Amino acid sequence: MARPLIGVSTYLESAVRWGVWELEAALLPAGYPRLVRAAGGLAAMLPPDDPAYAAEVVARLDGLVIAGGPDVDPARYGAERSPRTGPPAPERDAWELALIGAALAAGTPLLGVCRGMQLLNVALGGTLVQHLDGHVAEVGVFGGHTVEPVPGTRYADIVPGKASVPTYHHQAVDRLGAGLRPSAYAEDGTVEAVELPGPGWVLGVQWHPEMGEDTRVMRALVRAAS
Repeated sequence: MARPLIGVSTYLESAVRWGVWELEAALLPAGYPRLVRAAGGLAAMLPPDDPAYAAEVVARLDGLVIAGGPDVDPARYGAERSPRTGPPAPERDAWELALIGAALAAGTPLLGVCRGMQLLNVALGGTLVQHLDGHVAEVGVFGGHTVEPVPGTRYADIVPGKASVPTYHHQAVDRLGAGLRPSAYAEDGTVEAVELPGPGWVLGVQWHPEMGEDTRVMRALVRAAS
């Protein structure tokens, strides 16, 4: 049986150096393809492209992951930029919002990771908290905390009890997008997972499963994509 093809969105950085080269590059932390592979899938990188191609790309995939990365532009959810919000990534915002829309329209299994969960919320009309404390250990270092599932949700079926997760974020879901429901919380009340109820498989997690050893969330996506 062929392994499901899981597309993973990427960074687009303008001054990346490796060897003798300093060029624009599409980047993806290696933890993502490793996690997809460990969960039984095949990973395909999806660098930012013309949003008009998003539906054509999604049609060739069995599942989609919107990866972590920079802060979503507050203009996307009608807010003024906070001084603590990072610089915008307009190419990623436009491309990933188009990928999300195409996946939702096609019923393609979708997992949002950190920024990906936030962008899923924005795509459905939700808003974000532009800064909160306590979810970054220190700059450039992943921390960890406990999340607790909401009983009766898809996430609770995947991970039935409390779990310690790798985390690195300073923004979070504020007003939920249309149809979304919270499916896990941190101990401080931050929404740590969201999902769309119904027959489709749509889940967002605020943490970074690619930085840990727990494959359950990705395995659930791969199963849905099969």
